[in-house]
Amino acid sequence: MSGVIAGILRLALLPLRAPFLLLLLLVSIYLGVHWVVNAPVQGLGNPEQDPVHGLYWTAECLQALLVVVVASLPDLLLRQLSMLMAASRVITLIVSLFLVTVGGLYLLHLSALADVVILATAVLLARLDLTRIRVVPSPLFTAFSLSGYVMLGIWIGRELQLGGLMGTVPGT
Repeated sequence: MSGVIAGILRLALLPLRAPFLLLLLLVSIYLGVHWVVNAPVQGLGNPEQDPVHGLYWTAECLQALLVVVVASLPDLLLRQLSMLMAASRVITLIVSLFLVTVGGLYLLHLSALADVVILATAVLLARLDLTRIRVVPSPLFTAFSLSGYVMLGIWIGRELQLGGLMGTVPGT
């Protein structure tokens, strides 16, 4: 029983031992607030029941999850991508065109690119801080736990903004 309590205590104190985890939480809270402020408004009713609002939040959350997974598993993903591209010239061409197209779309919308870069930087700093204190779980567990951590922060930021606890975000 004391081993379980010690494990829970170590997990609870992890953000204090690795302060970049707190930075990651603050960045994700900011993104949640920012997305509420910048969400498209279709109707005059409840934004929770607006289909455009739901689609916007789904796209933003999927983007955030993708960024966290890519930033959590760079060695695994790049190794698999290199093996896939080495298999065939056609696959190399398809992957290259896909990456250039997605990169071009993000460059057209620089505000989306800024969110991606900020979130990816915070995730990489958190991973570096965890490595510094010698907490190195498996890559899949890291991706899963950091994704949940970021989604928790985004949800907190969203609730803070929708609940009226936050004022308007300056600069938006």
